[in-house]
Amino acid sequence: MGFTHTITAQPADIDELGHVNNAVWVRWIQDLATAHWQAVAPADHIAAYIWVVTRHEIDYRGNVGPGERVTGETWVPESPKGARFDRHVRFTGADGKVKVEAVTTWALIDRASGRLARVREDIAAPFMEHAELPPLQG
Repeated sequence: MGFTHTITAQPADIDELGHVNNAVWVRWIQDLATAHWQAVAPADHIAAYIWVVTRHEIDYRGNVGPGERVTGETWVPESPKGARFDRHVRFTGADGKVKVEAVTTWALIDRASGRLARVREDIAAPFMEHAELPPLQG
């Protein structure tokens, strides 16, 4: 299955409406993607490359309050295109309901040159091996 991580909403994550602020969801998406990279990429890839977001498409479907937990899932369903690939993200509450879904586009940067780098098969492979979660239907 895809990569998962559980997060508990902290008081600083909550906005004036009493639930997790939209900007926090964006941070959690990035944190989840980074944790996935750190968990599956070989050390030499982590040392040589860095990922940057080029696009977020986010659907907010529910609210999460202080102290509530969500399980974030992420997966890469398709092979990269040049220096970029799309990552899917879903956060599900303890009630089993999807709170946030996103498709984010990431680009690979060579740390030494600071330039875009083509995502070779060996760089993509660890993500693809953990990419079995299907997109949510409906």
